[in-house]
This record gives sequence, structure tokens and C-alpha cells, in this order.
Amino acid sequence: MEKRGKFVAYLDEAGRGPLAGPVISAATVIKNRKLKILFKEVRDSKKLNSQKRKEIYHILTHHPEIEWAVGKVSEKIIDKINILEATKLSMERAIRNLERKPKKRSKVDFLIIDGNFMINLSIPQKSVIKADEKIFTCQVSSIIAKVYRDRIMETYHQKYPQYGFDRHKGYPTKYHLRMLRKYGPCKIHRKSFKPIIKLLNG
Repeated sequence: MEKRGKFVAYLDEAGRGPLAGPVISAATVIKNRKLKILFKEVRDSKKLNSQKRKEIYHILTHHPEIEWAVGKVSEKIIDKINILEATKLSMERAIRNLERKPKKRSKVDFLIIDGNFMINLSIPQKSVIKADEKIFTCQVSSIIAKVYRDRIMETYHQKYPQYGFDRHKGYPTKYHLRMLRKYGPCKIHRKSFKPIIKLLNG
């Protein structure tokens, strides 16, 4: 959304808390302020059920007035640099991917980030705690990031069906922890996270 002459991208992530899979960030620019009125059902992705998120995601990602891109950081990199740094990296990648899109009209010149940190880009930026509860376009980003990541985890379920990734998307549910104790971690589990460390150390 343009704000005081600036082309502003809004960022949010999905996947900081899971024990498996990547962290995904979405960067979104909305070119028409009136969309907030049209999309009254948009809110923080955590406050929507799975079906509603998918429905809204489809509309948002196909709307001509919305520009978006995602950045992905794998569990292997998460283990190397920690989840906070991986989250920042996924946001940086989302912005780079957004700026590489062929239909992009202008370079992003300001960022609004959900969180209490800044990212390693020269673009001026502002972090807002709980922006996904307060700011419409961050809510859009939260939905895009969440559904995009859920689809990745549903694909992983085909390869590792014993863990039930299609059910919990890698979050530490009782079922997931029970399956971890039964089968041990697989290649996409985050080996640096405490429940996995505890399991590996027996």
C-alpha cells in the first residue's frame, strides 16, 4: 500500500514454533486502500479455521491489486543459525522475491514487520509487536504465509506419513510428540529444538 508517497511492504511469518519443516514469510503490498473494506473476513491467520484461511488465501493471491511473495528457510538452515535469524532471513528473501516479480511497478521503499526486530536490508523499516492483530496488510501476509507453509507440510506428509504432518503441520502436539517418541525424528525435524535434542540424547 502506498503511504505518504512510499511503496510499503508488510511482512509476517509462519512456522517459528514447529519442530519440523521450514519457516515461511510473506511480503505483501496492497495497491488499493479500499480492499480493507471488501475483505472484512481478513484477520490474523491464527483466528481463522483452516478452510476459511484457504478460501481467503485463494482470493488474496489472485487479486490484481495485491502483490505478494514468500521467502522460505529450511529446517537445516534453522538448525545452523537459530529460528530468529532464520525468520529474518525468510523475510529478506520474501522482499527480494517480491522485487523480482515481473509485474512489480516500483521498488519497495518501506517495510512494516510483525515482531520486535529489524531485518538485514537497507530499506527503511519499522517493527510492530502483534502487527498481525492490528494491521490489515500484515494480516494478509499472515494468511498467505500460513497457507503456503501448511501446503508444504501436507506434501511432506506424503513422504513421512507416520508423523501426521497433515494434522499438526509440525507443531508440538501430543500426537506429534508421541509419534516422535515412537519413530524418532526424520530429515525435516529441527535437530536444534529442545524436544528433539531431548529425544536424541535419550
